[in-house]
Amino acid sequence: MWNPAAALTLSADQRVILERLVRAGSTPQKLVLRSRIILYAADGMANNVIAETLGTSRPTVLLWRERLERVGLAGLEKDASRPGRKPKIPAAKTAQVIEATLQTKPPAATHWSVRTMAKAQGLSRMTVQRIWRRSQSKPHLTKTFQLSRDKQFVEK
Repeated sequence: MWNPAAALTLSADQRVILERLVRAGSTPQKLVLRSRIILYAADGMANNVIAETLGTSRPTVLLWRERLERVGLAGLEKDASRPGRKPKIPAAKTAQVIEATLQTKPPAATHWSVRTMAKAQGLSRMTVQRIWRRSQSKPHLTKTFQLSRDKQFVEK
């Protein structure tokens, strides 16, 4: 079905390092699996046989073979970075809350509280609290709250 992959070529030093990682009791298991994949591939074993022997999938074997060829042994130690979760509150809404905090006053008060800002912006109090924490805004702690007149204050 698939063409058999060519055996990987490892230097003697690389082979010693990988064998040491496999034998060491303190090596994380994900690194042991990756090292075994590379050692079996260097011995000329087919990808599907490696996957079956180690109890993993063929795409996993292909991934680590390719990563070794592209990055070297250092590529086995660290996982690839991932994008992370998308923010639920848009950046425009966050900027709107910060701007309202710095540029306006609530009716019949000297400064915004988390609850009054949340009600004015239509957000939960915890969301406003998180926005203020990230932007380091503390209108409730200042004795004399002054509004900034700088147009680019939020960006700075």
